[in-house]
Amino acid sequence: MISFNDIEAAYLFVSSARCGMNSAVLRKDTGQILYQSEMGDIDEIEDEYLDWDMCVEIPHKNDLDLGEQLVFAFVNAHIPDEYDRVHQMFRQRGAYGNFKSFLESRGLLNTWYEFEHKREERALRQWCQENEIELSS
Repeated sequence: MISFNDIEAAYLFVSSARCGMNSAVLRKDTGQILYQSEMGDIDEIEDEYLDWDMCVEIPHKNDLDLGEQLVFAFVNAHIPDEYDRVHQMFRQRGAYGNFKSFLESRGLLNTWYEFEHKREERALRQWCQENEIELSS
């Protein structure tokens, strides 16, 4: 068994960079999580020593449809009248920063963080279930 907090920490590590820059692998036989980063000195994943049949890669937020899809689910639920405005934001560079600034100006930034966290947790627990990962919490 592995704790959900460990899975969540690995997910946050993987999702903290562009897709493919950080990775993490769960060894289902031991519960150990191994990390690798293209941006730093972390390289615990050694292909030749891993039994890949007993491993599963921790997903990036984009793998769980938690990128822009999540933003627009939030907009539809909380500020549907601003859909077009937010859609325009995501056609430009710096979209997430602009989106968060916009939410802050509307007093909705904490609501966004709560929404995001709940959806991430739900998606990660579903991912664990689909990958037959037994959680201790």
